[in-house]
Amino acid sequence: MTKTVTVVGLGAMGLPMATHLASAFNVRGVDISEERLALAKDAGVECYSSAADAANGADVVLLAVRNQEQLADVLFGEQGIASRMLPGSVVLLTSTVGGAAVADAAAQLQAAGLHLVDAPVSGGPARAGDGTLLVTVGATGAAVDACRDVLEHMAGNLVIVGDEPGKGQAMKTVNQLLCGVHIAAAGEALALADSFGLDLEATLDALMSGAAASFMLGDRGPRMLEAYSERGPEVRSRLDIFVKDMGIVTEAARAANLPVPVAAAAQNQYLTGLGLGQGAEDDSTIIRVVNPKKVT
Repeated sequence: MTKTVTVVGLGAMGLPMATHLASAFNVRGVDISEERLALAKDAGVECYSSAADAANGADVVLLAVRNQEQLADVLFGEQGIASRMLPGSVVLLTSTVGGAAVADAAAQLQAAGLHLVDAPVSGGPARAGDGTLLVTVGATGAAVDACRDVLEHMAGNLVIVGDEPGKGQAMKTVNQLLCGVHIAAAGEALALADSFGLDLEATLDALMSGAAASFMLGDRGPRMLEAYSERGPEVRSRLDIFVKDMGIVTEAARAANLPVPVAAAAQNQYLTGLGLGQGAEDDSTIIRVVNPKKVT
């Protein structure tokens, strides 16, 4: 029988993941936004207004939540899904929330007879939509086996990094250190090019053809060129997400007694952007933190 997968959170990553999974599984979607629910319905996703109802009877519940607080509320809050799920079913966590939060949730779910697969994803909405994400998994063998087909359908590269929840978060923390630094560095580089009077499109093309190229420069760079327009770039990854993620990076490094001065500097850039009111804007607008020239 075809598995039923519930996707809780149809945001920038959750919606394309749900849409892609709907090509192989019975998919239910939950979100507070009627607009996102309408988009999901058009893609063949069965839509619900209640996460608890959508999780009832599902084989796998994929969580695309924003932070630790949302995770705890979705799992164990007044309308939490844990009490509605069948023993042996799987909570598949794709979000970056930190290792401590995952370890705590895993212990509570295990006591309820449920699996937690710690599987944060990386690659952005486009790769979420075509099933080519990097998925780094920390979970027991039994938990992975219970949802391996779902994981493989999501992933272009499925990496098992450990046999316990929290290991996936650890790997994603390392990943986000580099991603956060690369975006901040791209913003500085393009702001510097602008101060020199260089053509920014030509600059970006040149950089992407040489040793300075990176995924983040190629992905965020074009949106950085739109950051000073009145309309601004499309919001694909909010700046406040990297406020959260770089906070997780620096807190984890502090716990490990490891200095990460470059990551800390990047974190300060995101915090400055948040203070300037850019939290809900695309993270490519970090270029305006470096060069706050007037938006036209």
